[in-house]
Amino acid sequence: MTTEILTRLNSDSDYYGTFGKQFLSNSDIGALLKDPSSFGKDKEKTVPMVQGSYFHASLLEPEKVVDFLICDVSSRNTNRYKEMCEAHQTDIILLSKEVEELDAMVDSIKGRMDFFDMIYEDGNLYEQPGISNIMGETWKGKADIISSEYVIDLKTTSNIEEFKYSARKYNYDSQAYIYNQIFGKPVLFIAVEKGTNKTGMFDCSEEFLDRGKEKVQRAIEVWRKFFGPNKTEDITQYYTKETL
Repeated sequence: MTTEILTRLNSDSDYYGTFGKQFLSNSDIGALLKDPSSFGKDKEKTVPMVQGSYFHASLLEPEKVVDFLICDVSSRNTNRYKEMCEAHQTDIILLSKEVEELDAMVDSIKGRMDFFDMIYEDGNLYEQPGISNIMGETWKGKADIISSEYVIDLKTTSNIEEFKYSARKYNYDSQAYIYNQIFGKPVLFIAVEKGTNKTGMFDCSEEFLDRGKEKVQRAIEVWRKFFGPNKTEDITQYYTKETL
């Protein structure tokens, strides 16, 4: 059964679609902890999401880069851009200047020999799905890279010097904990700064992983309360309660 599930999760349409939604994932952490009423709802595609997909494809699956639409205009407000979106029935197309910036970020990572050797080590697996029972619930994850020693996750950041803080804000701590549980290897983040192309490598301390574990515990409590098979509360009655 696990092999059949992983085979289906290899497909993006199943991983992110109805089939994959039967499993919890790190992308659910933010919703469960901050806005449970948004849990399970489809997220609108954004420009950063498309840019991120191109960035990952360029590094890990370069044969897929040709699938990205690119428009050589200065702005998304131009008629040419809108006409191209309409012709291809899509809301977002990458701009040429964005692709140039993304290519420079990719080149910056590839230009660091330590990174290059780790990312393209013989035997590495890319975009590898996995599932595991964590605290009594089934979680899924898709590793950017599984190497002989690490699960390597590629990130872009607005400030490489503050990555340690944004890692907490964007739940990379819970991601590291979940991926460690699923794939059985320590997680290593490789990040590149937008605009400057500065790069960094970040391993995970026990404190970082413990913080991620605590987020997972709280998220499961919320999920069981509002969405689990034995849920005790109606999500439509959820509201924020704080002391000011």
